[in-house]
Amino acid sequence: MYVPPGEVTNDMLGRIMDTSDEWIVQRTGIRKRHLVDGAGTGSLELGVKAAEAALSNGSLAPSDIDFVIFATMTPDLYFPGNGGMCAARLGMKNTHALDIRMQCAGFLSGLQVADAFIRAGVYERVLLVGAEAHSGLMPWPRHVWDVLWGNSEGPCDPEWYQKLTGMRDRAVLFGDGAGAMVLEANDTGDGRGFLGFVMETDGTQWDKLHVPGVGCRFRPYISHDMVDALGGVPIVEGRQVFRMASQLMPAAVNSVLAQTGRTLADLDLLLMHQANLRINEAVQKQLGLPDEKVFNNIQKYGNTTAGTLPIVFHEARTEGKVKDGSLVVFTALGAGVHWGAGAVQM
Repeated sequence: MYVPPGEVTNDMLGRIMDTSDEWIVQRTGIRKRHLVDGAGTGSLELGVKAAEAALSNGSLAPSDIDFVIFATMTPDLYFPGNGGMCAARLGMKNTHALDIRMQCAGFLSGLQVADAFIRAGVYERVLLVGAEAHSGLMPWPRHVWDVLWGNSEGPCDPEWYQKLTGMRDRAVLFGDGAGAMVLEANDTGDGRGFLGFVMETDGTQWDKLHVPGVGCRFRPYISHDMVDALGGVPIVEGRQVFRMASQLMPAAVNSVLAQTGRTLADLDLLLMHQANLRINEAVQKQLGLPDEKVFNNIQKYGNTTAGTLPIVFHEARTEGKVKDGSLVVFTALGAGVHWGAGAVQM
């Protein structure tokens, strides 16, 4: 995993909008997040650093990778996607790359795609990256960032303070960060590996999580008026998302366990997309899981979208929550609306 060094606490956000640590923690469970400070560093750079760490962890060279999958909703450029550029940055000369736009379900979808390619014998070893630079979605002028980081005493420009207060329900949620995994074929017959996935989509719910502006159905696809109206800032229907996530993710977990002949009693650890701690607590309650069978780290990083699952897996593994033989289930819900679960025997 990799997160940028700049750490933003809830109190720091209070410098540029009407919010507080108590308000944010009560609603989201988030206490801080990491953000890129300034232009020039995007999700590609974060993803490359996470990928380098994953390769090092596996004692692998870039030439050992057959295929790259890059999941992000905040690519460096409108096109091309991050996947090919990530492969190039890592020095891969003879590999293929795929970009996935499944938002918060992006990494989970990437796991399913990687598993399918490996089982089909198309690729033996796949590098899967999930990375986001959400700070790029925040159209704040430099003087607002300077107040946030403490480079300027402030106060924040009153007009921008009012604008940011109007979008605080979203601005406090997101962090920048990346995670990566290397997945490879297991021919030992020991039963370790991915056991199955349950993935679903309901496109009728697209408007619950979406960016209202910036796109090729507009002419032009971006304009000054659109930016001024904050059309590039995501819309999050919080109550609706909470309702869907707290119902659909537990159902997906039960479904993938049943599909693979397991039960909740067999589950060692549930790793959920880290969008809101209150959602994850509701999912845990719905499933009746004890605290030792879940692991959350949104408190430290906020919602890093496609980066959350590999980041939470890395930290759970580092803290000894994931052991050889553990049955781990990943679950996520994201804009689309896409959701699902995947079970793996470690």
